[in-house]
Amino acid sequence: MAVVTGAARGVGERLARKLSARGARLALVGLEPDELRRVAGSLGTEAAHWHADVTDAEAMERVAGEVRDRFGRVDVVVSNAGVAAGGPLEGCDFDVWRRVVEVNLVGSAATGRAFLPDLVASRGYLLQIASLAAILPAPLMSAYCASKSGVEAYAHTLRAEVGHRGVGVGVGYLSWTDTDMVRGSDEVGLMREMRQRLPWPVNRTYPLGPAVERLVVGIERRSAHVYAQGWLRGTQPVRGLLPGLLALGARREMRHFGDRLAALGGRGLVGAGGAADEKARAQLH
Repeated sequence: MAVVTGAARGVGERLARKLSARGARLALVGLEPDELRRVAGSLGTEAAHWHADVTDAEAMERVAGEVRDRFGRVDVVVSNAGVAAGGPLEGCDFDVWRRVVEVNLVGSAATGRAFLPDLVASRGYLLQIASLAAILPAPLMSAYCASKSGVEAYAHTLRAEVGHRGVGVGVGYLSWTDTDMVRGSDEVGLMREMRQRLPWPVNRTYPLGPAVERLVVGIERRSAHVYAQGWLRGTQPVRGLLPGLLALGARREMRHFGDRLAALGGRGLVGAGGAADEKARAQLH
């Protein structure tokens, strides 16, 4: 039995479908009840959905209890819920910046904490979705890079804490993958233009299906590191050099785009998932 957060679309939805095709029962968690209901109803195995904000620790404790009551056992948790925003730190909407960190980092920890007793009981496995952004911190993505670096460190720490109890913890790394989040970012012309100027293979958008298939294989193997694109593995031995090299190239790029960067400062969360997050929070106030 598997729990997937952020399961209404993108990586989470495709993961749910591939795990269901392998016979897993699914608990889907997210902020879009209609979309979650659609996904759950279309799966070939038993599935249920929960409407919850992963940053709300009490809500996630409630979800964990209800999942336990419904399914009895949790073998796998995929902490996938995430949002993104782009633009320079100077002049940014700091509420948006904070929300990225809250969902991606605090929400991941709240998810892991809520389901940890179940994973200890089943000697199960948690896959924490991180990103190339944890390895290669890019300009104009400070909140996203900080949050994904944070979840990587959190997952490594958790693995060290609970490994002796039979719980496996893995980190999933993805480069730019064809999801609503990436398409939403590309709708901002300047962000798309800047990404296209990156060197290969970082400048490519990769298909969702093969990326998620690699994640599923990593879950089945209880891998400590899972690379949705094979070349990402090669970044690990040289990751200490990458921030310095990126900073050198970024100086040229920041000068090139100059005053155009200021136009990115007032934008909110990107993509359909970001819009759903903003809508859900607006309804609470």
